[in-house]
Formats: sequence, structure tokens, C-alpha cells
Amino acid sequence: MSFGYQVLGFGSGGSSAAPYNIEYLIVAGGGGAHAGHNGGAGAGGILTASGLELTPGEEYTVTVGAGGVIYSGDGGDGVLSGTGISTLTAGGGGGDGRDGRATNGSGGGGYIGYSGHPGDGTGGDGGYGCPGGGPGCCCAYGGGGGGGAGANGGNGSSSAAGNGGDGSITTIMTTTMATNNSVGEVDGSDVYFSGGGGGSEHNGSSTGGKGGGGNGGHSPSGSAGAANSGGGGASCYTGPSAGGSGCVALKMLTANYSSTTTGSPDVDTDGSYTILTFTGDGSYTA
Repeated sequence: MSFGYQVLGFGSGGSSAAPYNIEYLIVAGGGGAHAGHNGGAGAGGILTASGLELTPGEEYTVTVGAGGVIYSGDGGDGVLSGTGISTLTAGGGGGDGRDGRATNGSGGGGYIGYSGHPGDGTGGDGGYGCPGGGPGCCCAYGGGGGGGAGANGGNGSSSAAGNGGDGSITTIMTTTMATNNSVGEVDGSDVYFSGGGGGSEHNGSSTGGKGGGGNGGHSPSGSAGAANSGGGGASCYTGPSAGGSGCVALKMLTANYSSTTTGSPDVDTDGSYTILTFTGDGSYTA
């Protein structure tokens, strides 16, 4: 899923013009969950910062990470690359029973009787499955919650599954933009990305972390991580769920931006700034 576009109209244009600073948010895809006495999947990694210098007239490629497939698939990486900049990679979330992946991916929650898996960097750890459980154990034991970008997943117990860890809040876009573009999860005045998926439990339910983490529990299946959020899929006793896809957002001064991209990203304005939001499958080249 590569989205190529050119940042044009900066000053006099051309490669000799001075670079302009960009604020960016890169959200990788969340992991997919397994069924049975399993933990929730880990959320996709997040990279966000300001001061990235993009050069007028150059082409830059955005790769949006896909959500992990059911039965423990890892999420896809989110990437921003181009001439003159270091490649920026947000690692996909770990599926149930898997470690977090490169650069801030969160770890999947543990199967009952097993520990959760660690996240990488700032990615949260998956919660423990119920320590008293194991293959063939009492059906009440719960799996651990998947790690979120902002918090570890909850531990399972002898009577409940672990909830997914919450994701991280971003200020790169408003709640209205997030709602209109169907990205992240709006909670009050905040926009969250990359919440962990909830674990499975035979008789109850679990809650996904803020930022698109899926809700898990018993049946008929856990809910998938929310699309364009990087949320981890939830585990359910009778059915698995997939991870949520990621997204990429770039924020720049409106006076410094124009684009000839075909199949363009969502374009919003906030005062003197323009925000580009990339989601979904497809190739976009200026």
C-alpha cells in the first residue's frame, strides 16, 4: 500500500528551495487475534513528531500498515520515506501470542497459563493469561489483554479476561477531523490511536483499549480492531478477529502546500495549517 505524492509550491519550488517543517503521525496496523483461551492482540506502533524537513519538488512515499489477519497475524508497518530523509517506520502490533514488532509495536496478550509478550520501544506489553490456567483448564480462566501504545494490557484472572491497554492521544488533528475521516477513536476532546485488543474468557467479556482496540470475551467472536486506528484485534472463546489498519497524517503550513496527487488523501485545514490523512489500500502518485 504505497501512496506516492509530491510536496509542491514551497517557496520558489524545486530541489534548491529551502525545506519546510512537517508534523507527522504514523500509525501501524494492529495485530490479529486467535480464538480459544487466548489473549488479545497488540496495537500497532506510533511515531509522531514535528520538525521533519521535506524538500520542495521531491516525491515522498507513504505506506499504510494493514491490520493483522486472524489467528495471530502481525500488523503491517507504517512507513514514510523519500529523498533526503531517514525512512520512518512504525512497527505493526504483535498478534496474540507474539512479540511486539519493530519500532514501538505492542505485544500480544498471553494464552492462559502463559505470560504476555513485550512491546518494543514505547509499545505496551501484553497482559498475562491467568497463572492458574493451562491447556484443558477450567473454562472460566481468562487470557491477557493486548498491549496498547499508551499502556500495557491487563492480566487475565481465574474469573475474567484482561482488557486491552489504551492507546496514545494525538493533537495533530481535531476530533471533528478524526470523525469525518474515520480515523482513530474519539473520546471526549481527545483522539486516540493504537489501543490493544481484549482477551478471551468463557463466561464474560473484555474491553479493548481506547484507540480502536477490539472487545473480546466469549462468543460469537471478538470484535476486530477499528480500521484506520491501529487497534489490536480481540480474542474470543469461539472466534478470532483481525487487527485494525493504520493511517498516516502530515501537517504543514497551508501557504507552503499544494499537490497534484491523483487519488489524493483526505485534506483538511485547521487555521493556517493543512493536514493530509492517508488511509486504506491503493497507490497515489503525484
